[in-house]
Amino acid sequence: MKYGIVIFPPKRIQDFANSYRKRYDSHYALIPPHITLKYPFEADEEQLKEITKELRRIAAETPPIPIKVTKFSSFYPTSNIIYLKVEPNDVLERLHEQLHSGLFAGKPEFVFVPHITIGRDLPGAEYADVYSQLKLQEVHFEETVDRFHLLYQLENGSWTVYETFVVGGKETV
Repeated sequence: MKYGIVIFPPKRIQDFANSYRKRYDSHYALIPPHITLKYPFEADEEQLKEITKELRRIAAETPPIPIKVTKFSSFYPTSNIIYLKVEPNDVLERLHEQLHSGLFAGKPEFVFVPHITIGRDLPGAEYADVYSQLKLQEVHFEETVDRFHLLYQLENGSWTVYETFVVGGKETV
């Protein structure tokens, strides 16, 4: 089965992101707005037991996670993805590193750029038009999150929470 690890930002950031995603993101119906910590990977039942045990350990050692969203940005010319930029910070960087070492060893598929995707699969002209408008807008959110999530992918391509990990030594929910 395919799994991934994400942070869901607070509701007001999700609502803001969704106001754009419903128009510009082909994955809008498949997953809520999120910050990807570990891209999809395959695991079986035995591996999953070890993974969840390790994620509980990591969560216990991780302080609350500051999330600061500062602007619209894009991965162009690599791709036509438009996103809300999440400013990197020590907590996010450390969490990402931990999810790509030890039990999770393996070089990440991409350089870690914390973000919340709001547009993808846009044709070139539409992408250029949308991004040229969005990049002029002011965006500023500062929040703190206290959990990250292990998701699994359903047969229809949508993602759902397998387990939630509360940071700072609290029990999982």
